[in-house]
Amino acid sequence: MARNRRLGRSSGGGFLRAVFFLILSLAGMAALATAYFVFEFERPSLSLGKEVQTLGASVDMPLSAQDKKSGLRLINITLIQGEKSEVVFEKQFPRQGWFNNAGPKEFNEKVTIKAKEAGFAEGAAKLVITLRDQSLMGFLRGNKTVQTMAVTIDTTPPTLSIVDPRRYIQPGGSAVIAYTVSEAPARHGVQIGETFFPGFPGTKEGLYLAYFALPWDAKETGSTAVVAYDAAGNEAKAGFSAVLRPVREKRDTITLSDNFLQQKMPEFKHHYPEMEGDLLTQYLYVNDTVRQRNAEKIAAICATPVAEQLWSDRFLRMPGANRAGFADQRTYLYQGKAVDKQTHLGVDIASTAQAEVRAANRGKVVFAEYLGIYGNVVILDHGQGLFSLYSHLNSIEASMGALVDKNQAIGRTGTSGMAGGDHLHFSMLVHGIFVTPIEWWDQRWIDVNIKAAVNG
Repeated sequence: MARNRRLGRSSGGGFLRAVFFLILSLAGMAALATAYFVFEFERPSLSLGKEVQTLGASVDMPLSAQDKKSGLRLINITLIQGEKSEVVFEKQFPRQGWFNNAGPKEFNEKVTIKAKEAGFAEGAAKLVITLRDQSLMGFLRGNKTVQTMAVTIDTTPPTLSIVDPRRYIQPGGSAVIAYTVSEAPARHGVQIGETFFPGFPGTKEGLYLAYFALPWDAKETGSTAVVAYDAAGNEAKAGFSAVLRPVREKRDTITLSDNFLQQKMPEFKHHYPEMEGDLLTQYLYVNDTVRQRNAEKIAAICATPVAEQLWSDRFLRMPGANRAGFADQRTYLYQGKAVDKQTHLGVDIASTAQAEVRAANRGKVVFAEYLGIYGNVVILDHGQGLFSLYSHLNSIEASMGALVDKNQAIGRTGTSGMAGGDHLHFSMLVHGIFVTPIEWWDQRWIDVNIKAAVNG
């Protein structure tokens, strides 16, 4: 019995000692973990969204900082010029804990640097960016990353002058304006309200051009100005007068038959298998949702135009009869009831079946495939923001990236897409905004409104 009691006490004591050492071990591991994050020695990382060589009166600099371990503690940007040193941006992050969430892991923002407001003179300077993390290394101040850049401070905006400050334009109409800038601008163009139309070099040294347009439903022009920014981000602005010419509204009614829906919906179902419901429901999906997707695709295509002017003189109109006009307000009827309303953003021209379609002017093929309501489509980039679109084609005879001449065959008319009969839907666009083709078919309009400005 005595031996068994001694064994019991011995076993109990061994168990307690094991628990004690386990607690010590766990405490040690926790201490090591704490030390790992508190005294880690990995430096934070820094990247800039753009190269900074010049600083204007105010510059936005995309800055990205990361620290995957202890987290960020400090972001400091100091501008130094001679004996003058000024903190132009600083962000501190209070400690949130002692482990790997002590500070934020990332910082991604545009940092604004205002050199002129800080009292710096024009000329050479240094921009110093310092990052610190939440580690207790570096005498408790954290691991440090420093990036120093040589910059030039330039707070003087370029001189901007408009050649002819008065323009007449209609809703759905096009215009161009010419201007001179005292130094080669980094970014320039026309600003109408919230919409920016980029400019391009003109035919003469120091002359620049910007094509712009109003949507078909514009009620007013809003604020209109030419803007130019130099490499340092300094802005020059010159307002101009845009006189709005009213346009008579045109209305049209289209009756949807069951036969038309039965013929067309299988085509769209093939390209958009997510379509559901009866034929009318499918049609409304195409005429609304698919139409919107197509508009977004066209806008994306027109967002990066060729910088040089490829076209010359008036744009050719395909022979045939007009079937629908630009900006016609269409009401769609089914079984005598209005089921939808849309705007027709082009001119429909009908000739013989599968008539040859030719390029309205010299341009680069930037799209040549199927595109929803437009069916088989060719889009030509004529340079500096001007595009033409040919749709409902039966066949495409143009290759992506090819440069086609004016009057060169690019396809044949058909009934692809939302076409009830064989015809060509022809559109003109200025920086992705649909405009009336009638202006571009008119040589006199081009001579007066475009050539006069282009030639300075």
